[in-house]
Amino acid sequence: MRCLATGLPAPYLPCMTKVLIVGAGHAGGSAAAFLRQYGFEGEIVLAGAEPVAPYQRPPLSKAWLKGEAGEEELLLRPESFYAEQAIELRRGATATAIDRTARTVTFDDGATETWDHLILALGAEARRLEGPGWDDPRVLVLRDMADAEALKAALSPDTRLVVIGAGYVGLEAAASARALGAQATVLEREGRALSRVASDVVGDFLAAYHHRRGVEVLPFTEVGGVRVAAATGEASVGTDGAAVFPFDVCLVGVGARPVTALAEAAGLVCRDGVVVDHEARTSDPAIFAIGDMTRRPVPALGLSDVRLESVPSALEQAKQAAAAIVGRPGPPAEVPWFWSDQYDLKIQIAGLPTGADARVVRGYVDPSRIGGGFAVFHLKGDRIVCVEAVNAGAEFMGGRMLIQKGQAVDAVKLADPTVPMKAVASG
Repeated sequence: MRCLATGLPAPYLPCMTKVLIVGAGHAGGSAAAFLRQYGFEGEIVLAGAEPVAPYQRPPLSKAWLKGEAGEEELLLRPESFYAEQAIELRRGATATAIDRTARTVTFDDGATETWDHLILALGAEARRLEGPGWDDPRVLVLRDMADAEALKAALSPDTRLVVIGAGYVGLEAAASARALGAQATVLEREGRALSRVASDVVGDFLAAYHHRRGVEVLPFTEVGGVRVAAATGEASVGTDGAAVFPFDVCLVGVGARPVTALAEAAGLVCRDGVVVDHEARTSDPAIFAIGDMTRRPVPALGLSDVRLESVPSALEQAKQAAAAIVGRPGPPAEVPWFWSDQYDLKIQIAGLPTGADARVVRGYVDPSRIGGGFAVFHLKGDRIVCVEAVNAGAEFMGGRMLIQKGQAVDAVKLADPTVPMKAVASG
């Protein structure tokens, strides 16, 4: 037998070794598929804690919550794919320990899996609030399908939803709740929407857009515990010692933390994420880590140590790990990008504003006349390092391409929406 990836006799190549993937989300499921696509003929075991096959998470706060997509639509690949590709899919399997010397992983049911190459794809977990009442069953988070199903079951017309955190998940959930006829209020400690992940131009625009659709995004300094009225059982959350917000369901969307306990216990280098290189290798060359649990280099932006939470980043790293295992060249370095859908808005971001010293707004930032949309470009010198586009697909695609090429731009042309994006490059 010959390895499909190289054409050389398989017994002497990694094609016939065993790959164990721990974590069966978007990253882990994609890594298994890329291994087969790249010609890996050895054993693949894909083990995940959830009871379902790998699925897409972004729709959970949008199409799934609104009832516009079911489980079949969310699956990355049909159930039959895994058997057809000889990928052993183990559901409901939570890894508890890695033995790097014996090259084994132990699971919570006592089973042990051996491996020649190990890929960790455990993602991130939702941060929760601590204090009186935050363990009330009406207080939810939104990270996986079970979380989304619980939130969907709780939402109906006139339901009062209070969201803690005006990040993408919180704003998307509020928009979906309004589409279902529920009331929604979003509370944000940092003073404005998307304070950690977007510019004030985009954050303020989205807050105003939500306001026009009946969702208030309100700042707070301190959030208290959940109070439950003894007589009625009504729950509420207080902020700044005075304001009280009654709710039927409360969603905590205050970010996520990488799931690194397993890697840390195994002695892998971690720093708010498992540290990996450009091949997604950890400090142990036989172990890879991919997706939201990692800190990774982003050579397209000249960055060496970044934690990204996005599907495109997870897919890029899945390709990197699969390519390294089969011994083929890795994929070209990509510019990181992200997206969000809220109401009739498509928000697309490429690059990161790290090191930017100027910005250019292109289009009209007016929540009452979205029309052709707008874009915010972040520049370092005469190079774009980040573009934030709202209903502006041409600006997003053009900006992403210019970031990838590192091409200088004419800021005056860039600010003029009548100048095509193809014409903004200087020279």
